[in-house]
Amino acid sequence: MRMHEAGLVTAAGGRTSLVEDFRIIKRPLIKRAFGARKPGDNPGNLIMITSSLPGEGKTFCSINLAMSIAMELDHTVLLVDADVARPSVLRTLGLPAQRGLMDILLDDKLDMADVMLRTNVNTLSILPAGTSSPRATELLASHMMKNLVTEIANRYPDRIVIFDSPPLLLTSESHVLASNMGQIVLVVESERTTQHAVKESLRQLDGLSNVNLIYNKSREFPGTETYDYHYG
Repeated sequence: MRMHEAGLVTAAGGRTSLVEDFRIIKRPLIKRAFGARKPGDNPGNLIMITSSLPGEGKTFCSINLAMSIAMELDHTVLLVDADVARPSVLRTLGLPAQRGLMDILLDDKLDMADVMLRTNVNTLSILPAGTSSPRATELLASHMMKNLVTEIANRYPDRIVIFDSPPLLLTSESHVLASNMGQIVLVVESERTTQHAVKESLRQLDGLSNVNLIYNKSREFPGTETYDYHYG
């Protein structure tokens, strides 16, 4: 109910323009998630959602994309709140903060199953950001994180993992995270994100494959918002 009130995609929400927009957005991402990979490529089912700056709608898009993919008959979804400095997935969903990603990296006795949240959508699970740490960048760059990401990618063959990442131009964590991802989606807010910010974000992602854009909150008609997907 809260998700519907917050304007998010829900399984019971019917055929809305938002649901249709994210059906279009998810299709090429799903196709690429399980497509052929070259040797050395990161797993395609690891998808990072980021933005240039805060407030452009990346968490909104992360949750909606996760929900939309969870509606598929053949896939499960893990939504990871990797914006460890300013976690907002649980807050957006009306849930209290709890242990998660940072705690796994800080405590090697803690298993992912100990902190992963089940939802009332049986194909969707959430890994919270967890306890804030001043060593967040180093933890995300560690071998432990690399191993955890590999385990997350390969544990279930039908799973797609959505990482809600920190903004690119605000922290260094997002660059570290991007190096482990198979696909990257940059959220660009219509009439707000400057061309300079987009160019700088794309420059920072230069050399990484499968970078795509979501043009967020584009108003084609008065009172409506749409989400357009573009290949990078």
